[in-house]
Amino acid sequence: MTRAGLLRSIYDESISIELERRIDELIASYRNQLELQDVRSLDQKDVFLISYGDSITSGEARPLNVLKAFLDVYGKVFSHVHILPFYPYSSDDGFSVIDYKEVNSSLGDWSDIKSLANSYSLMFDAVINHVSAKSNWFKEHLSGDREARNLIFADDPNKDWSLVVRPRTSPLFHRYIDKNGDGHFIWTTFSEDQVDLDYRDPDLLIAILDVLLFYILQGASMLRLDAIGFMWKEEGTSCIHLPQTHALIQLFRFVLTEIKPDVKLITETNVPHIENISYFGDGFNEAHLVYNFTLPPLLAYSLLSQSVRKFAHWAKSLAVPSNEVCFFNFLASHDGVGVRPVQGILSRHELQLLIDAADANGGRVNYKSNAEGGKDPYEINCNYFSLLKGSGCEHREGLKRMILAHAVLLAFPGVPAIYIHSLLGSENDLEGMKKAGYNRAINRAKIDLQSLASDLEDPFSNRKIIYSRIRDLIEVKQGIAAFDPYANFQIQLVNEQVLLLQRGNREVSCFFNFGVENQTLKLDRGGMDLISKFPYEKDDELEILGYDFLWLGHFS
Repeated sequence: MTRAGLLRSIYDESISIELERRIDELIASYRNQLELQDVRSLDQKDVFLISYGDSITSGEARPLNVLKAFLDVYGKVFSHVHILPFYPYSSDDGFSVIDYKEVNSSLGDWSDIKSLANSYSLMFDAVINHVSAKSNWFKEHLSGDREARNLIFADDPNKDWSLVVRPRTSPLFHRYIDKNGDGHFIWTTFSEDQVDLDYRDPDLLIAILDVLLFYILQGASMLRLDAIGFMWKEEGTSCIHLPQTHALIQLFRFVLTEIKPDVKLITETNVPHIENISYFGDGFNEAHLVYNFTLPPLLAYSLLSQSVRKFAHWAKSLAVPSNEVCFFNFLASHDGVGVRPVQGILSRHELQLLIDAADANGGRVNYKSNAEGGKDPYEINCNYFSLLKGSGCEHREGLKRMILAHAVLLAFPGVPAIYIHSLLGSENDLEGMKKAGYNRAINRAKIDLQSLASDLEDPFSNRKIIYSRIRDLIEVKQGIAAFDPYANFQIQLVNEQVLLLQRGNREVSCFFNFGVENQTLKLDRGGMDLISKFPYEKDDELEILGYDFLWLGHFS
C-alpha cells in the first residue's frame, strides 16, 4: 500500500491530504542531515546485548561512558546494543518518558550516545503508546494549550469499553484535575503516571514521526516500538491490534524507508504467539523483527520439567512470511518472563511449575484483569538464572540449565539478544526489589564495574563461568554461516529429553539434552564438534551429559 493509501485507511480524506504534505516537509527537513547507508541484512555475526544505561556504574563517571568501557573490554562479541530508555522519566525505570528528545542527565548526554553508536549499532526505545503524566505534553493538555489538547487520549469512561484487553489490574481511566479545577478522564493502559497518546489527532502523528526521525539522526539503527499493540482505541473493540495500529506501523516503516532504508523496526507485543506474529505484516511492509515472547517461558518450563515435547511441537510451527523478516530471540529482560505467550500451550498446572520455581527463589508474579472479572498471571518477575534453579534451588543444575538455555538461544532461527544480567550471571536482587518497592526491580540491579571486573577474573565465580561460556558460544556461532538468522531450520524430537535442531541445509546439527540423565545417541552421519573440534564418524555413539549439548558441524 502507498503512503497515501495508509493515511486514508486511518484518517479522513481531507486530513490525509494535509498529512501527506506535512510528512513531505518533515522528511525534507531531515534528509540532508542523514547519511544514506547500504542496506545490510542481519547475519550470523549479529548478536544483541540489552542493558540499561546505568546497569554498570563506576563512582561518579557518566554511566553511558561506563557502559562503553565495559563493552570495549568484555562486549566486543556484540554487534548491537539495545540501551533501554535513557530519556528523562518519572516512573517504570524509563518507560514513562518526560521528554523524548533529551538524555537523562544522570546517564550522560547525546554525545555519549553518539560515542556508543560509533562502535556499536544501537537500538533505541520508541515509547510511543504513552507518555509521562509529568511531561510537558500532558501539562499542556491539562492547561488547555491549543496545540497539545488532543495529543492525550481523553474520553468518556462510561462508553462501552467492556471488550478492552487489559494488561494490568489498575483502572483503565484515571481522573486528573486541570488548572481550573475541572476533571479529565484520561486513558491509562499501564499506570496512573503513564497517560496514553491519541493517534486520532494528526498532530500527534507528525510529532511522533519527528521523534522517530530524530532518533535516527542521533545514531539509532533500530527502533523498538514499545507496547505498540495498544496504540489505537475504539469503542466496542478490544483496543489491541486494531487495523489502524497495523497501518500506523506500516506508515512508520514507509517513512523511514524513504529517508533511511537501512533502519529496522522491531515490535514489542507481549501477547499470545499468533497475535504477536501478526506484526510481521505480509513480510515486507511492517516490522522487520518481532520479539519471540514464547521462547523464554516455554524453554524454562521444558528445562525444569525435563521434557522437550511441547517445546519441539511449538518450534516446528515457527514460520515467517518472507525471507526479509525474522524473530528477535531472547530469554530474559528488564520486565521478567511474560507468560501470556504460552496461553494455549501450557496448562494452568504446567504454568504453576514456573511460578513455584520463581517463588522458591524469591521471585514475584504480576497479574492482569480477565474478562470474568478475575485476574490471571501475565508476568513472572525473576532473574532467568534464579528461575532455572527451580523449586529445589539446585545451584549446580541451575548453572548447567542456564548455559544450555543460551546454547539453544544462540542456535535458534532468528537474531539472539542477551540481557546483561544473564550475560553476567546475576541472580535475584531481592534487596533492590524491596528498596525500590516494585517487583520488576528484582532483575534491574546496578553493578559496580570494579567489583564486576574482579568477579570476571575469578575462574570459580558464577559470573565468570556464565560469561565465558556465553562469550565462547557467540564466537563459535559468528563463524558459522548456517546460523544466519534467516537460514533454514528443522526440528526433531529425538526422545522426551533430547531435541535436535538443524540449521541451514543441515550443515549444523545441534543436540540438546533437557534432562538430568545422560543420553546416548547413534549418529547417522559424521561431523565435528564446533566447540571442542573433536571429530565424529557415522555410526559413532554420542553421549550427551545431563543438561548438556553438542553443536555438530557437517562440513567437507
